[in-house]
Amino acid sequence: MALIDTEEAARRLARAIASDLSLYNEEKIVEGVSNDTLFQVLSEEIQEGKTLFQSRVAPDLASKNLYERAVVDVLIRPRGHIQSPLW
Repeated sequence: MALIDTEEAARRLARAIASDLSLYNEEKIVEGVSNDTLFQVLSEEIQEGKTLFQSRVAPDLASKNLYERAVVDVLIRPRGHIQSPLW
């Protein structure tokens, strides 16, 4: 399989991976946002997603923080209504 070499396709992949994390880890996400421990609670899952992302995209795209932005946009932003010490 060829590596993804366009930024738009890499963004879509990052968001798809983050969406899967959101779908399968709702309780952990709510707990993590509520306690400001999201990245500790989901560290294994987030790292697994990042490894998958990096294996599928060209190295120059992997270094652009597209995956990290997708994690914030998909896992954190929609849960802004949850009480948290973050906000």
